[in-house]
Amino acid sequence: MTDGPRPVDVLVIGGGQAGLAAGYYLRRAKADFVILDAQDAAGGAWQHAWDSLRLFSPAQYSSLPGRMMPIPPDGGYPSAAEVVTYLTDYERRYDLPVLRPVTVNAVRRGDGRLLVETGHGTWQAKHVISATGTWWRPYVPHYPGLRDFGGEHLHTAGYRGPEPLHGKRVVIVGGGNSAAQLLAEVSTVAEVIWMTQRPPRLLPDDIDGRALFDLATRRHRAAQAGEQAESIADLGDIVAVLPVREARDRGALKAEPMFARFTPYGVAWADGSTLACDVILWCTGFRPALRHLAPLGLRGRDGLVPTRGTQAVGEPRLHLLGYGDWTGPASATLIGAGRTARQVAAEIVAQL
Repeated sequence: MTDGPRPVDVLVIGGGQAGLAAGYYLRRAKADFVILDAQDAAGGAWQHAWDSLRLFSPAQYSSLPGRMMPIPPDGGYPSAAEVVTYLTDYERRYDLPVLRPVTVNAVRRGDGRLLVETGHGTWQAKHVISATGTWWRPYVPHYPGLRDFGGEHLHTAGYRGPEPLHGKRVVIVGGGNSAAQLLAEVSTVAEVIWMTQRPPRLLPDDIDGRALFDLATRRHRAAQAGEQAESIADLGDIVAVLPVREARDRGALKAEPMFARFTPYGVAWADGSTLACDVILWCTGFRPALRHLAPLGLRGRDGLVPTRGTQAVGEPRLHLLGYGDWTGPASATLIGAGRTARQVAAEIVAQL
């Protein structure tokens, strides 16, 4: 890549599932585009997930457009490693123009185009699709005394498996799917105390990613029509995948009220009671990785970029893809990203 600006019609930032889905439709439309990915290899954030992570949906409900994800040999839900293999094959099969590792530092307004500054030079694009996801911005809420705690802080993003926690006392924080899944396996090798803001609720055993995606789609359509629809939160918080059901059946899914502050040796509640522990495992989610868009000045008070569909309200040449429901129904999932990418590509190609 040269040091001078390189022109392109469409530039996609991020080579994970959302970026590849956009690439599929742009390739099919014969658009002039490039995908810039900061990772060393294909697979997006899935290549950094913990070893036992599995999808919430079967392969046929977890596929990108044009190519079905292979059904795992055990017939169950695909693992993170199998998703990486699938995304690697997908990128190769459709000969998508992914350049890596290329880190995008900033997106700025230029003379008629958006300027995309990278560690390997600058690009000029008529349209930019930001598809960087959330994995790169793990969120840890602040509690008094957090820095005084002498034990280990570990976030979901840094967790790989339970063995390093063997024999330790671990406080797991968070009431979502990651917390329940990690508790299920960590509790087999360590003493675990689960703490949540409110009592966690498991979804019915027959509810998985298929039903959740359909519900998110219906809710989105209802919102567009000015109507109300059933919320996922009305059903529960946690998908009862097999390891979670097994943990439930052995009585491990018991949550305690959230602590109020840290001590040098652990945590304390408002009533003065304390608990000593070795590790705090934060399963508290992620925030959108949008630092590269800061020069555009688009973020609202909530830290998100206001959008109309996927198009940034304050910069119509910019689309955001795959960050969550605010950028398309279930767009942070494999199947949701694919469906949203089709609309994004169609809108952009119509303007070229």
